[in-house]
Amino acid sequence: MKNKRIGTLVSDILRWIYLIFFVFISIGPLLWIVMSSFKTNKEILSSAFALPSNFSFAGYEAALKLAPIFKFYNNSLLISMVSTILNILVVSMAAYILARCRFRGKTFLTLLLSSSLLIPTSSLLMPIYIIMTKIGLYDTKTGLIIVYAALGLPSSLFIIKSYFQSIPVELEEAAYLDGAGFAKTYFLIVFPIAKSGLATAAILQFLTSWNEFMFALILTKSTLARTLPLALNYFTSQFSFNYTAMFAALAMVIIPSILIYTLLQEQVTDSMVAGSIKG
Repeated sequence: MKNKRIGTLVSDILRWIYLIFFVFISIGPLLWIVMSSFKTNKEILSSAFALPSNFSFAGYEAALKLAPIFKFYNNSLLISMVSTILNILVVSMAAYILARCRFRGKTFLTLLLSSSLLIPTSSLLMPIYIIMTKIGLYDTKTGLIIVYAALGLPSSLFIIKSYFQSIPVELEEAAYLDGAGFAKTYFLIVFPIAKSGLATAAILQFLTSWNEFMFALILTKSTLARTLPLALNYFTSQFSFNYTAMFAALAMVIIPSILIYTLLQEQVTDSMVAGSIKG
């Protein structure tokens, strides 16, 4: 009995050490960036891990002067929101057809759309660059919106289709018996019921668009369409001798997406679990 109690205690201690280790490596870098944004250059160079002697917002003021961060904030917000709306609107209709209707080639079409998850993103850079240049959407917000909406298609399709399959078919059959057409049944019955799954796909699509870097780098060349993650790379030379401003800019880029996911993570988790169990 005593040996069993000791074994349980050791197991609990090891479990807590394991959890604390992963919390530290997950949150530690973020806390270090935020802490450094309130320090002076001298404090950062003399002791990188020490607490700031005096919390100052001078780094944030310098970052806003060195780079038009609010301009990039507006670009990222506009591109992320519009691409998310476009992605959810188009993908949800396709997912509903694949979840409810029976037709020849349905399985092949589903596999074809899902298989795009296996394609390396880097292999799409050159073809998409050529297409955007040919159709005149290079260095435009519209071009990035279309690309981001298309890139999120496979993951959104998987999430929304699974959630549609969890909705009882009897609800739609009752709507048809009451005289509702296909479009009316979808937009007034199915779409509102599936708002949890749609919200999950929308959150993930928004965060992906907000943090995307490679396509923003390839498809833009001016501040007109540059997004926030790209701004940090673009202004690295200006931040090179002002580490406080650089850390402040990093904090302003990273924290919004973390806050969004933290506030809505329960919604994302519940929806995914419901879709995987019922679907």
